[in-house]
Amino acid sequence: MTRLPRPTPHELDAAQRVLYHAIADGPRANGPRLFSLTDGEGRLNGPFNAMLHAPAVGSALQELGSAIRYRTTLSDRVREMAILIVAAHWDSAFERYAHEPIGRAAGLTEAELTAIRSGGVPELSDPAEAAAVDLVAAMVATGDAGDALFDHAVSLNGTEAVVELTTLVGYYATLALQLRVFRVGQPGDPS
Repeated sequence: MTRLPRPTPHELDAAQRVLYHAIADGPRANGPRLFSLTDGEGRLNGPFNAMLHAPAVGSALQELGSAIRYRTTLSDRVREMAILIVAAHWDSAFERYAHEPIGRAAGLTEAELTAIRSGGVPELSDPAEAAAVDLVAAMVATGDAGDALFDHAVSLNGTEAVVELTTLVGYYATLALQLRVFRVGQPGDPS
């Protein structure tokens, strides 16, 4: 049972409406519809509903998420593997629900998804992808990365991508924590 009310669009105050439209009408809504941002009554699904309950923080958080998803140097494959590694670590059903279809669309194989879902790291033939994924796996496992792993990831992906990866891990860990604390499940789960 979710711990937060799920307001319909007509129940929102002015600040919440601005945030709602940034989420529901922003870049997340313009891509392929692989999962629904809203339910049949227009209420936001997943972590986005929580953002409405603190619009100033929620606006900053959703803007960070938008930047991570749509304005980084990360390839779609690396981004989705990183998100799903965080989801596996936090056992976040909503993040898996939302990002496995996006990962498939980005070219992740079922074997790669299965490896990540089980808490492992997929075998990757691309050295830059492998270095990025190894870095993400270390960050979620230990909250850090050793010098050799860090240097290897930077040498193959660049400093900018490594900064983006660390930010991505923190952002999706924040969402996973909120989803857990606020008892948010996948759409269709009783709430």
